[in-house]
Amino acid sequence: MKHHTIGHLAERAGVATSAIRFYESRGLVSSVRTTGNQRRYEPSTLRRIAFIRTAQQVGLSLDEIGEALASLPDERTPTKADWTRLSNRWRSRLDEQIARIERLRDRLDGCIGCGCLSLKSCALRNPGDQAAEYGPGAVFLEHE
Repeated sequence: MKHHTIGHLAERAGVATSAIRFYESRGLVSSVRTTGNQRRYEPSTLRRIAFIRTAQQVGLSLDEIGEALASLPDERTPTKADWTRLSNRWRSRLDEQIARIERLRDRLDGCIGCGCLSLKSCALRNPGDQAAEYGPGAVFLEHE
């Protein structure tokens, strides 16, 4: 089995070598060292990096990703059953993320489409910071 150098892995995965070193420092990927102390990566590391990047793109944290990857077997390539188990653990988290994105899209469509360019009738209007009682952040966009 041919191992990848960090440069080749970065090129194939479409990430910077610094990202691979960062993922390795977080325990998301691993390497073996040559006698010259150079990193070498298993070919399966490409799949792990693709998984990490995709999970990040949908809003999952590196802690969540690390926890998921830790649940996969080290001694063999993950099977469909392994991935299904992981997916089922994330299903409600991803459903919440999808709902949040849909709310944002729908509310922004209204803001962009209304043309008022005014805060008088804006659904996001918050005079006197009345929304503070609901907690920090964009509470009108995050909750229905």
